Amino acid sequence: MLAERYDCILFDLDGVLYRGEEAAPAAPPTLAELRARSVRLVFLTNNSARTPEQVADKLRAMGIAADPNEVVTSALATAELLARRGGGRVFVIGEDGVREALAGAGLEILQGEPETADLVVVGFDGGATYAKLKTAGLLVQRGAKLVATNSDGSYPAADGLWPGAGALLSVITTTTGAEPEVIGKPFAPLFEAGLRRGGGGRPLVVGDRLETDIEGAARLGWDTMLVLTGVSGRADVEATGVRPTVIAEDVSALLEDP
Repeated sequence: MLAERYDCILFDLDGVLYRGEEAAPAAPPTLAELRARSVRLVFLTNNSARTPEQVADKLRAMGIAADPNEVVTSALATAELLARRGGGRVFVIGEDGVREALAGAGLEILQGEPETADLVVVGFDGGATYAKLKTAGLLVQRGAKLVATNSDGSYPAADGLWPGAGALLSVITTTTGAEPEVIGKPFAPLFEAGLRRGGGGRPLVVGDRLETDIEGAARLGWDTMLVLTGVSGRADVEATGVRPTVIAEDVSALLEDP
């Protein structure tokens, strides 16, 4: 079985295990079988707005067994990284998923319009205002380090594309010229946080986007599986030159012999 060649399997979510509010047909039975065989599973998401508990709840509602401790969001990876560096006073553009992760890791969340900060952290924030963006830009100009949970410019909603964390981030970088540190995929910190959660040294990353899931993991020298239930297809592999270790119709290929 392909999955048994690895210490843990790191799954992207949307386009891999579900599409919108519906589970991918192969996902519930495949993950149930992987658990029965004691394969370690980790769920990775660039979504910074949701808490691990909310992500696990969504998976369980679709019939996919999941524990919050198996979920690593870009917000959680950001908080863990900043805490390891000593934490600090942080101004946040972001929703509960970001704020709870940072506070839980011991960082001091600044309120209002502070004059100074050690860090400005930007995630998705549906309530972002001009005043918040202005304050973030001024803090960066005064020396705060700019960190983004992820740089996704948009995300799909029922009525079209909505501005993502990257769109808010671009307001600050355009204003200040600052170069942000980005934690989420395709950058290494989120992948590395997932591996720490799963354990071992030989992971397999399963994703549906070549430019984030597959290319990001490949930069770390990790094996990858592109599933064709989401964004990228075989034609994209040829067009981009990004080569997954395995291309599969869906996640059930994890149960097959390599």
